Amino acid sequence: MPPETTSVPRSSAGEERTRPPVSIVIPVFNESAALGRLNVRLGRVRQELDRSAEVIYVDDGSTDRSLEELRVIQARDSGVTVVALARNAGQHAAVLAGFAHARGEVVITLDADLQNPPEEIPRLLAEIDAGYDVVGTRREGRTDPFLRRTISAAISRLASRAVGVPMTDCGSMLRAYRRPVVDEILQLAERALFIPALAAWVARRPTEIPIRHEPRVAGRSRYSPLRFMRLGFDLMTGFSLVPIQLVSLAGLGVSLLGIAFGCYLLVRRLVLGPESEGLFTLFAILFVFLGILIFAVGLVGEYVGRIYIEVRRRPPYVVRAVYRDDAEESCGSS
Repeated sequence: MPPETTSVPRSSAGEERTRPPVSIVIPVFNESAALGRLNVRLGRVRQELDRSAEVIYVDDGSTDRSLEELRVIQARDSGVTVVALARNAGQHAAVLAGFAHARGEVVITLDADLQNPPEEIPRLLAEIDAGYDVVGTRREGRTDPFLRRTISAAISRLASRAVGVPMTDCGSMLRAYRRPVVDEILQLAERALFIPALAAWVARRPTEIPIRHEPRVAGRSRYSPLRFMRLGFDLMTGFSLVPIQLVSLAGLGVSLLGIAFGCYLLVRRLVLGPESEGLFTLFAILFVFLGILIFAVGLVGEYVGRIYIEVRRRPPYVVRAVYRDDAEESCGSS
């Protein structure tokens, strides 16, 4: 059954635009069950806006019928563009692909699962009009499980420390960016992508507003606790040298403790003589030191791995095709 759609006519070429046009970028991965409702609600929002808006859906290598349904939506609405990636590149790489095809002076990102209501978009545009160049959001009344909320809050605090800008909820993808910020992000050569942190690092006047949070209309979240932990490690190593500096300081501290403990054992041996009972204590201390050493080697390896990824210069995504205005445009890469 074709997805429900709401057609939004394109503005004529000679129409006078007193405000910058808007691009709405939506990464999609296996969200076929939600796309019909999303497009209907988004269509109503676009009709009520006081400026023109295009929608860019980025299919992130979906394995369900998401791409087919997106093509049906695009065929009925000339203001919709569908960018199909050749493989699953991840949410933030998909957003980056949407940035590369967005034409608006203001770019808004939105998840396809309807947990962030599209009806909040006018509030983000109001903040942009007030002079801010990046408008983030923080989800209030979240319906996610407690563990997910706790990990998300920890990641947000980590992101804030990494970029030096307060970010209450970096997991919320409903955000607005001015064109200069989008262009700066597109010019960055980094392969470790986390769009909210990159934007906060680039922006001169960022702000946040509260938004309501709704349950998913279908499916389940792709962010597991393990993926959240990986994201946190990416933030630590991708935006700061502090972790490796802390390991160096820890190594110095452990060395000093080792020297002190060696002096203590030498004095004890001279006073009390040899003791076999202390052998297991030495093994326990040795294992602690080995654990610290292995962690340090792993952290250095993470930085070396990032250098290797940067040197290879592989694109973060590969575009298979772009569907726009009832015409298909084939693409090779980002």
